[in-house]
Amino acid sequence: MTVIALQSGRKRRLTDMARYRGLVIAIAAFLAMVAILFALSPHGLSYFDVSFISAGGAALALAAMGETMVVLTGGFDLSAGAVISLVNVVLATNMQAGAGSQIEWCLVGLGIGAAAGVLNGLFVALVRLPSIVVTLSAMFIVQGVTLLVLPQPGGKTPEALSNFFTGDVVANVFPTPIVILLVALLVWAGIKNSRLGTSIYAVGSDEEGARASGVSVQATTFATYVLAGVFYAAGGIFLTAQTGSGDPLIGAPLLLQVFAATVLGGTLLGGGRGGCLGTVFGSYTLMLTINVMLVLNVSAYYSTVAEGVILILAVLGGSFARGSAAVGYLRLMRLRWQAWLNHSLPRAVASGSGRLSLGIEAGKSLRPNDEMPRSALARWLVHHRDALRYVLPSYAFFVLVLLATRIAFGVETSPFQYLNSLLVLTSFLAILGLGQGAVILTGGLDLSLPWMITLSGVLLTGMIEGANGPAIWAVPLVLSVGILVGLVNGAGVAFLGLPPIVATLAMNGVLEGLALVYDNGTPHGWSAPSLRWFMTATIGGLAPAAWCLFVFVAAATLALSRSSFGRRIYAVGNSMRAAKLSGLRVGRTLLGVYALSGFCSALVGILLTGFNGQAFNGMGDSYLLPSIAVVVVGGTVITGGRGHYLGILGGCLLLTALSIALAGTTLPEAVRHIIFGVVVLSAIVALRERRA
Repeated sequence: MTVIALQSGRKRRLTDMARYRGLVIAIAAFLAMVAILFALSPHGLSYFDVSFISAGGAALALAAMGETMVVLTGGFDLSAGAVISLVNVVLATNMQAGAGSQIEWCLVGLGIGAAAGVLNGLFVALVRLPSIVVTLSAMFIVQGVTLLVLPQPGGKTPEALSNFFTGDVVANVFPTPIVILLVALLVWAGIKNSRLGTSIYAVGSDEEGARASGVSVQATTFATYVLAGVFYAAGGIFLTAQTGSGDPLIGAPLLLQVFAATVLGGTLLGGGRGGCLGTVFGSYTLMLTINVMLVLNVSAYYSTVAEGVILILAVLGGSFARGSAAVGYLRLMRLRWQAWLNHSLPRAVASGSGRLSLGIEAGKSLRPNDEMPRSALARWLVHHRDALRYVLPSYAFFVLVLLATRIAFGVETSPFQYLNSLLVLTSFLAILGLGQGAVILTGGLDLSLPWMITLSGVLLTGMIEGANGPAIWAVPLVLSVGILVGLVNGAGVAFLGLPPIVATLAMNGVLEGLALVYDNGTPHGWSAPSLRWFMTATIGGLAPAAWCLFVFVAAATLALSRSSFGRRIYAVGNSMRAAKLSGLRVGRTLLGVYALSGFCSALVGILLTGFNGQAFNGMGDSYLLPSIAVVVVGGTVITGGRGHYLGILGGCLLLTALSIALAGTTLPEAVRHIIFGVVVLSAIVALRERRA
């Protein structure tokens, strides 16, 4: 009995150590960064330094605590930065000097965060849509509302608000930000030790098991998103007190930092393990890392590179645990190597051909009991009826938008001029739709697209300096960079087991930093005259780019629906496990898919420089949600496995026509963000109902 008791106690201690390993590592990393900063400071750390550090990381810590709650349930929330921005501009444009006004608008700010959480929770928990796309759509909706409130930096908050949040509880003894974080941690402790906290961990560990145990998964998820929204708002209030003014884009840089702080704090992506205490230490570790870089005179442009690398390294810290994807892949490679040495490797695996007959080709919907009609057209309609069911709606709405645009602006718009503009602008989304669509068909998502576009444009204009000659080698070089970035994304997802959202979000931050370092914050150079001719000249009434769009569409359709690579994409999206068991090289397929997405993003960056004549930082930001919207609106299921490129093309035409129609009105551009967000949510809901 004594031996059994000792073994039981040892197992319990090992379990406790594994449970708190992330927190211990987070505290150790924080202390290490404090020690480094102390060593670099000529006079050590004074009280002013401690107060400055505590205030500098408080907003991030509060927002990251909200993200941690969502991640603990197994979800992701991309709307955190947008909620922070909205709270910031509302407070900066409405708060008055009186204490009553300050308290009132702080409560309003918390209510805004809760409302954003209700929006997310409604669609994620009750409608049961993927959290990534719901919160991404919510991000654009909230961002549009923010720009409507304050389209550019401005506004002002009372000085008393800043003094309260960033001052001292006891002068020169205890900073207020530490007290605020202690209160937030006490709130989290109450949640964690309540029935809701137990349910959060249960849902994140095993949703089906939690449901079988009587846990209300929907209520738990809904409450978690609402609580997360309140914490985002708290971060926005603190950030507003720090800056004393409003900025509609102030929360955008925090999104990457929020995820990095959450992972650094020991919270496991996928849910079930971690907590907000570690997140607070992770937030300050991240902030201290940036401060150390500044002390060492490292350019501030490297900060996003550091944040992206830190996020990847933090996730990789748990990738080599027993049972992880990385370890499983290494074990598989060892077994394959041994089988190859013994000449016992199956031919299908050795060749990697992936020739599967799973009935998953795009548009194939023939049923064995169906009677085939005699006419060729009728047989074709029966053969492709399922594909037509989710492809045709985008074209139907496109025709309606065309008719509405023609009625509203028909007198002023030339048909050929409108058609040329429509096709040229559609070409950008059609190219992005191929890359993003292929990724989505495998069940992934590419969030590195915005700064891949920007980096491509910045690199190209910087190398060619407006000359045709260098473009001959610069264009292939930039496309190669896009492929390389895609391969890195694919390797992280396929071989290291990184969630696509984490791998590509971190890569987006790295690319942003690299672009800023390369152009020193200001892009230089011009596009080649040949590229400008390709995008803006006319041949037979259409630009060369418009004529090439027809060729691209034909090639993309054949690549996704008729090639072996396309069949492998659908196989992985339908069931990755079944694809592996069938001998399909899933890793190679994912590498190819993300490389294709990187290539398409780089190509769009090149074409945009020809269209605009030059590159500018952030030129790809406006294409993230549309690249996802055209895929979803075109009938592709966001979880992968079903879709057709012709449907994606219909989504491209629809959204481009809608953008042109909106551009002809007096509506502000912020409304476009809201409309795109609503369109994506509506399309996902419609597709889900159709599947059900």
